[in-house]
Amino acid sequence: MLRFLPPAVRGAIALLLLVANTLFWCALLFPPALLKLALPPDGCGHVDPLLNALAARWVRCNGAWMRLMQPTVWDMQGLRPGCWYLVNCNHQSWADIFVLQRALDGHIPLLKFFLKQQLLYVPVIGLVWWALDFPFMKRHSRAALRRNPMLRDEDRATTRRACAKFARVPTSVMNFAEGTRFTPAKHAAQASPYRHLLKPKAGALALAFGVLGSRFEALVDATIVYPAGAPTFWQFLCGRVPRIVLRVRALPIDAALCGGDYEGDQAFRTRFHRWLAQIWEDKDQQIDALVRGGEDALHPA
Repeated sequence: MLRFLPPAVRGAIALLLLVANTLFWCALLFPPALLKLALPPDGCGHVDPLLNALAARWVRCNGAWMRLMQPTVWDMQGLRPGCWYLVNCNHQSWADIFVLQRALDGHIPLLKFFLKQQLLYVPVIGLVWWALDFPFMKRHSRAALRRNPMLRDEDRATTRRACAKFARVPTSVMNFAEGTRFTPAKHAAQASPYRHLLKPKAGALALAFGVLGSRFEALVDATIVYPAGAPTFWQFLCGRVPRIVLRVRALPIDAALCGGDYEGDQAFRTRFHRWLAQIWEDKDQQIDALVRGGEDALHPA
């Protein structure tokens, strides 16, 4: 164990291990990724499981260097194995992604995130993300959407295509319903009714339910709490996170929320918003209990 090293040294070593781990597994992912690029979409049935298996080992190796370098206490509860899952979580730090990957590794299939379109052109890893069917979404400004409302349809079509690909291999579709990381400034600007959360956005969840709802084993509702405050990614690498608390519950998929017309049916949209608002209210109360309740909440009997 290298936890005795100064935090800055641990952070530098952790960053090097993360980069080396990423390059190693990307090198192994490249040949099947290029093969997938050359094959027609219907001919990838044997390539996709291999790609996912290699990516899962990247996640597992990340967990190994975290255990080696970080003195962080991980307090995780509520994990359950299964098949297809829709994962929803609050969002505070870039570390959230690594926390979820480590915590859920081996319990549910590989997490697939929605990424910004520009990340497709990142050298090396952009091709890997594409090969793993990570959906790339274009971010349009409000002004652009006002000028051309049809731009909204682009991301909806991208989401539908991505979810259709997810149906080929057991997958965990990851969504941060807040759409951005929580900060006090954003919380105030939104006049959010929640104490510890931004307002959730329902559109991506509704699309995922519409395309893959019958496939999902459950909605994995994850709540991350950093009792000492949300860290920066560098603080996470340096092991300057004393404790990470994760609570996970598997909620049944409500058939009434699958296959509805979120855009065109006002009654369905209202029902979906109420369902998500109740989940968010429960999550907000849970975070409040974990933050304010001290050790009894952090270590339930």
